Amino acid sequence: MAAPGEEEDVMARYRSPLVSRYASAEMAYNFSERKKFGTWRRLWLYLAQAEKSLGLSITDEQIREMEANLDNIDFKMAAEEEKKLRHDVMAHVHTFAHCCPKAAAIIHLGATSCYVGDNTDLIVLRDGFNLLLPKLARVISRLADFAEKYADMPALGFTHYQPAQLTTVGKRCCLWIQDLCMDLQNLERARDDLRFRGVKGTTGTQASFLQLFEGDHSKVEELDRLVTAKAGFKRAYMVTGQTYSRKVDIGVLAVLASLGASIHKICTDIRLLANLKEIEEPFEKDQIGSSAMPYKRNPMRSERCCSLARHLMTLVMDPLQTAAVQWFERTLDDSANRRVCLAEAFLTADIILSTLQNVSEGLVVYPKVIARRIQQELPFMATENIIMAMVKAGGNRQDCHEKIRVLSQQAAAVVKQEGGDNDFIARVRADPYFSPIHKQLESLLDPSSFTGRAPQQVVKFLKEEVRPALIPYQSKMGGKIELAL
Repeated sequence: MAAPGEEEDVMARYRSPLVSRYASAEMAYNFSERKKFGTWRRLWLYLAQAEKSLGLSITDEQIREMEANLDNIDFKMAAEEEKKLRHDVMAHVHTFAHCCPKAAAIIHLGATSCYVGDNTDLIVLRDGFNLLLPKLARVISRLADFAEKYADMPALGFTHYQPAQLTTVGKRCCLWIQDLCMDLQNLERARDDLRFRGVKGTTGTQASFLQLFEGDHSKVEELDRLVTAKAGFKRAYMVTGQTYSRKVDIGVLAVLASLGASIHKICTDIRLLANLKEIEEPFEKDQIGSSAMPYKRNPMRSERCCSLARHLMTLVMDPLQTAAVQWFERTLDDSANRRVCLAEAFLTADIILSTLQNVSEGLVVYPKVIARRIQQELPFMATENIIMAMVKAGGNRQDCHEKIRVLSQQAAAVVKQEGGDNDFIARVRADPYFSPIHKQLESLLDPSSFTGRAPQQVVKFLKEEVRPALIPYQSKMGGKIELAL
């Protein structure tokens, strides 16, 4: 932090690229100092309001003074106080009290540092989910439109990254969508499972509040309920130590890590398809793919998603280890770690969702390349159909099988050894043995007859599972998104 009065050269200091380069303004604000300390003041206000309503000696004037200064934060003074006190919460208590002299005596009354610290974290986590969920829904919606458009376009399937039976472009996209729908459900559940720490005191026993209310347990319980409701939560954790259980953070980052895995898989598929020249991410008119190779169209958006998704997936290890080493009612070795991993997880998830939305809104499909690749492999896949047609025409299955085995190996040699096109069907046409079915060959080789129920699966899946899941987010589906740097 620059010394008071000094100009700070931001370009001379490290700045996280998650904020300076990629993240949305709303997610960056959610984890900002202004949001954090402004929330601390609101929590002090909620506490004072609830304590007043339950009979403590707090005046309307004190409440109004606090309300008037919720966002009047002297960050310079707070920094100076923290440098002197070595305690961030007390530094902000003093700073708030400085602009609320009449309320100074009742700010933070009965509370411990984690009253503002942990409760603010829970508010920020909840708000972070509320920012991510519409973005995830938009990605699903864009991909659903793409899948619907290409529901019946045949494409070569791959298993082990080797040619397999045909699928459709839309059906493959539905594999991506299904994973993201699971993530949508997981994020909703993780958000809804969050509870408030509430008003619990220094070791979670509420002893200080029981003393304030002269042993009245019902008033302490009501205080907890009132403050929880004011903060927008339906429930508080019934038992805590000084902090809420750090297992909560595991659940939060686990669902974000799972989202990262989904996006990594999707964007890897897109990168592979780009190499095959079947599907590409959007490429802007003046975009440069390589400083040395002007012809290149690198899938940089998908690569960015994969790069950041790997970081997101690793972050869940932090809360796992933190939860494991919390001693008794709490230790402070969680604090610095949580400042980093919680914010970075949401910022990273925000970035990759925005980037994937941009990709999904501009996917380019090359039908002729897709059709050509099918034609390279389909003749071999059609061999069983040819055998069955010959048998129906009166042929012997074993004789036909042997004929096809020889011709297919000859065709494979042309492809592998000579680099030529697959000429298996031409060989079948040229062989008099297959003359009874020569007129059927075209229909036997129709790619749409090899895609099974893929088109029907796409329609049913989008109608019955995907579109209904998006209904809560319809008002936030918005327009297209511009790519960050």
